[in-house]
Amino acid sequence: MAQRLPLTALEGDSWLTGQRPWPESKESYEQRLGIERWKGLLPDAGDALPGGVRKNSLVSRDPATLQRLVAETRRAELVHLAIWPFWIVTALWLPPVGVLINLTFATLFNLPCLWLQRYNRLRLQPLLLAMQGRHSAEP
Repeated sequence: MAQRLPLTALEGDSWLTGQRPWPESKESYEQRLGIERWKGLLPDAGDALPGGVRKNSLVSRDPATLQRLVAETRRAELVHLAIWPFWIVTALWLPPVGVLINLTFATLFNLPCLWLQRYNRLRLQPLLLAMQGRHSAEP
């Protein structure tokens, strides 16, 4: 479903992808989570579905490409937020310990992906704003 969202729906943050009530910064992700050390270990499934985009394929530094990459981080964040709660459904057939295992699994495999999408946006948005400001200042 997220793959079918038009880019216009991903141009800005929603209450799900927007700023958190706690301070969030690029540096906090680097220092507290050590994200630089493990981010390369996560798979990029952006092109798993037809029409999808691998994040590492958007390597150009022009504003349009950076805007697309920021939008794709929002799409990926929405996907990981949407699939995480499906562990609850396993309570219908699993004993409590099995549900706990699924909760742990869902959290361990989705939380790093969520952190990475937010971190990438925190890195890209200031660069994009600076580029847009520079382009608007040019004659």
